[in-house]
Formats: sequence, C-alpha cells, structure tokens
Amino acid sequence: MKNALLAGLAVATLLLAAAVYSTRTQETPNFDLASLSADEKTALRGEIRAYLLDNPEVIFEAVDIAESRQAEAQAQQDVTLVSVNAEDIFNDGYSWIGGNPDGDITLVEFVDYRCGYCRRAHDDVSELVKTDGNIRLIMKEFPILGEDSLRSSQFAIAVKQIAGNDSYKAAHDALITMRSAANEVTLSRLATTLGLDATQILAHMNSDAVREEIATTRALAQRLQISGTPSFVMQDELLRGYVPLEGMQQMVAGKRG
Repeated sequence: MKNALLAGLAVATLLLAAAVYSTRTQETPNFDLASLSADEKTALRGEIRAYLLDNPEVIFEAVDIAESRQAEAQAQQDVTLVSVNAEDIFNDGYSWIGGNPDGDITLVEFVDYRCGYCRRAHDDVSELVKTDGNIRLIMKEFPILGEDSLRSSQFAIAVKQIAGNDSYKAAHDALITMRSAANEVTLSRLATTLGLDATQILAHMNSDAVREEIATTRALAQRLQISGTPSFVMQDELLRGYVPLEGMQQMVAGKRG
C-alpha cells in the first residue's frame, strides 16, 4: 500500500504541476520541470502542497487508478502465463485428478499441507466440487513452508505413485488436517491407518521419482510467478490466494457465462 500511495502522489503531483503551469502560461502543459527557475519551482511546490492539503481525496483517487491499472495489467499477464504453460498446468501426466474428469470447468490448486489458508480452502474446494458436479479438480504438491511441508508432500506423492489415486485422496485429506509434526513416526502411523505398507511408502518418499515430481511443479510455479499457497488456476485465470466458497462459485458461473 505504501508503494501504491507514493505512486499516487507522484501522479497527482505531475498532474497538478501541468495544470498550474498551463493556467499560468495559457500553454499546453507539455513542459520540462527542470527548465523552471528556482523561484518558479518553489512557488509551484507551494501551490501543489496547498492544493493537496485542501483536496486530499485527489491522492486516493490517483492511488485507486494506479492500483486498478496495475491489477488489469497483472490479470492480462496471468492469462498469457496460463496460455503458455497450459499443457503443464492441465495435462502434466502425474498430478492427481479428481472431481469430474470430464467436467466443463478445470480448477487447479497448488497446495502446501502446512498452510493455514490451504486448510481453509480444502473444505471450500471439496464443497464446490461436490455440489457442482461438473468440475475437474487437479492437485499440485507445492511444499514451500519448511521440512514438514516437504515431508508431507513426499508422503502424499509416494502414496499416489505406489497405491494409486484413491489412496492419494485419503492421504491428502488426512495430511491437510493433521496438526502433529510430519515425521517418520506420524507418517508411518498414517500409512498403516490407510491400509498401506508403511515401510514401502516411507522408503519411496526419498526416491528420484518423488523428488522429480516436486521439482517439476516448483519449476512450473516459478514460470507462473506463484510464490504462495493456496494458488489456483481456473480455466484461463490465475487466482493468487485463498478464495471463499461463494467467490469460487461466482467465478465458476462467470466462466460458464
């Protein structure tokens, strides 16, 4: 917000400088401020300061305009990023796919099991997929919050690679709600609870196949300029951060037109 406010101040100052000069000289306000004399600069600064003190709303109007333009530019850039990386986002060949595989809307989530907002989003996304019935859900493991995050994702991917998609979904749901540390003891216990061979799963966690999947997703996130979780891709749109259920429902409706 501070940077945006400074940007707004700069814009307002330049506009006011042009207006003041134009009024004074009756000329088109295309001029070089550096060409003004010291007295003219002092006078101009005084007039600008007085105007801003009398009309502080001008600053906030400029900030709103600057932020709106920045958001529009970011949205357009995101559309391009999604388009360029579409194959890796929607058809990478390894990410878990749930919901309706033939759904008309595809929602991709970059998740970290230790992320509080990912835990909030879990119930919302599950409810969206369940009640809508026509959403294809893709989950991408993106551990960025430390060793527990990494071990959790390694476990989930190991489960998927060894035991398949149904077991992955069960592991995913358990990990997103797990509050204890993700260590050998807790993960071994979880594997046993899920009816899996704990020794086999834990051994596979550090395999090249698991590490490669995480590295590939991280590289994709970097290309998409994703640095936080949860992050989503809905069709052609990047959603950076947590979106409540109602917001996602409105976006889905908008995509369908």
